Amino acid sequence: MRTPLELLGVFKTTTRVRFDWITPLAVAALSAIGVAFIYSAQFTTAQNNWITQLVWLAAGAMLYIAVSLIDYRFWLSFSHWFYVACIVALLLVLLPGVGTERYGAQRWLDFGFFAFQPSEPTKAAVLLVTAGILVRSKVGTIAQSLGTLGKLALAAGLPIFLILLQPDIKSAIVLPPVIFSMLYVSKLSTRFFAAALGAFLILMSIVTFDCIRYVRFMETNNLSYTNDKGKFEPHTFVPLHDYQRNRIISFAMPDKIDPTGAGWNLTQSRISVGSGGLTGKGWTLGTQAQLGYLPRAVAHNDFIFPVIAEEKGFLGSVTVLGLFGIVMFNGIRIAGLSRDRFGTLIAIGVTVLFAVHVFVNIAMTIGLVPITGIPLPFISYGGSFVLSCCLLQGLVQSVYRFRKDFT
Repeated sequence: MRTPLELLGVFKTTTRVRFDWITPLAVAALSAIGVAFIYSAQFTTAQNNWITQLVWLAAGAMLYIAVSLIDYRFWLSFSHWFYVACIVALLLVLLPGVGTERYGAQRWLDFGFFAFQPSEPTKAAVLLVTAGILVRSKVGTIAQSLGTLGKLALAAGLPIFLILLQPDIKSAIVLPPVIFSMLYVSKLSTRFFAAALGAFLILMSIVTFDCIRYVRFMETNNLSYTNDKGKFEPHTFVPLHDYQRNRIISFAMPDKIDPTGAGWNLTQSRISVGSGGLTGKGWTLGTQAQLGYLPRAVAHNDFIFPVIAEEKGFLGSVTVLGLFGIVMFNGIRIAGLSRDRFGTLIAIGVTVLFAVHVFVNIAMTIGLVPITGIPLPFISYGGSFVLSCCLLQGLVQSVYRFRKDFT
């Protein structure tokens, strides 16, 4: 006899418990590394963020298990409610007196004991809604798919717009690759991707031209990149803040920008990574973070990879990359094992989202892409981000567990 929850179609029991251990073990190893190096990055200070990280990881583990016990097809009917809740939270965070402002951005809802960042669960909401739209719609040629693309543009465009208003570019830029990967798996016409690539190149050209104008404006008016941020913004239609332009300039023209300002983090990060050698200087013995050259405000979150590279060297860095490789390849494997499109799209979407986070975070710390502040999954400090990562991987685990339960 079925339980009430089984009748609701939320939880299902099977004669044989199926659970994929590959990703959880790799995630546990990454989480342990994260806690260890958060502790190391703050070794010379009185901060104990590593303890807080342990608490969030414990909460994330419970969330992971709970989500993995829910048949992923449940979200096909109820993801829109999750999406609406996230949109409401994104609107609330923009209201004066409701959202909390930090570092010039209004991204948090402060509950006292926990500052919640709505953009994090929004990633999962957009992923689920996108998968649901693609499953219910016919996708083939562009002519056949115009209605579907319109729905996706609205479903993804609204949260991206609200996230950019905070502003939070790092959370917004990870969503387009996820959506495009899911469209690719759905076998949309290659003409669409060619057009999208063209639009992307045009956008990059506009941003490049805008940054050139910014440099000329600052130099013509003898303004400081560090002390006069915001002076150029009224003179351009491109919705970037000057501190964001500084990050791009520090990447493209490191000699142009103040090396003790926007270029400082990148310079110190490169020194950290380059000084680690083969085996590193030893845990808690890295000089860049311990002496504060790698700023303590970022060493335990966005720039934790340089701390690992300096203290554990090339071998430690490869170990971290290898663990992430296991998580991502296993996500692709689970996508291939899924018996329906919805499960495949979820697993692919989550895997691509993690791949973007890992690539951009590590690439920005060694100067391959501009600094965006994207955290490293399960390693960087942050409660909202940890819970979001556990939620997403719980969805992939659900795809694996319920892949054979079709009635």
